[in-house]
Amino acid sequence: MTAQEHLTYDAFVALAAADPAVVGLVLKGSQAHEGMTTEHSDHDLYVILADGATTELARFTGHRTPELDLVILSLDEFRAAGMPGFERYALARARIVLDRLGGVIAQILADKTRLAADEAFHEADAWLDAYANSLYRSVKNDRDGHALAARLDAADSVRFLLELLFALDRRPRPYNKYLEWELARFPLPGWDTELLLDAANHISATGDVPTQRRLFAQVEAAARRAGHDAVLDAWGDDLRLMRPQ
Repeated sequence: MTAQEHLTYDAFVALAAADPAVVGLVLKGSQAHEGMTTEHSDHDLYVILADGATTELARFTGHRTPELDLVILSLDEFRAAGMPGFERYALARARIVLDRLGGVIAQILADKTRLAADEAFHEADAWLDAYANSLYRSVKNDRDGHALAARLDAADSVRFLLELLFALDRRPRPYNKYLEWELARFPLPGWDTELLLDAANHISATGDVPTQRRLFAQVEAAARRAGHDAVLDAWGDDLRLMRPQ
């Protein structure tokens, strides 16, 4: 093994904290989610450099071991990370290890936790339509005797549903690993967490049509309250197949 491969998290943090080019360190992943670490958990660390700065730490670019994964980037690049993108949730719940900018790093992370109103509305429109599409296909396939297709479409619908519900609350959707963690600490307004997770689990496992329809009734009401009537009304008479019978 090389010396780089032997580098520990604590040793690297000490190196970075002593380097004036480093303006922030941000830890994401399991280590930033209380109670989620296991013996297999590594440390995923963003190393944020002052714009235009050079540093010998650049030699660790791409460093990845079972203990430590590093992402080294400029302040501007960090500000743009996950905006939009898959990393947004990870950064929204990340933990600050070092902020040399008097709260700037903290504000950047805070900005990632909340979708802009227009952004959230447009995302919710798209996810609502995708959810309705998969739900409709699932119910129709069940009616027509295509059991596997019905279950697969039902499982797809749960993904779109979760994206929709978090967009309605102007939040990035958590990764599946952190869904229960997130909802236990930050419930979705108007939703009973236990009932929602039970329904998602049951639908994903079985494609049960009555459960899908009951859940859709709640989703339709919430979506209409949030102003998404146009997406729903575009489905016309097909809504009857999705609603409770």
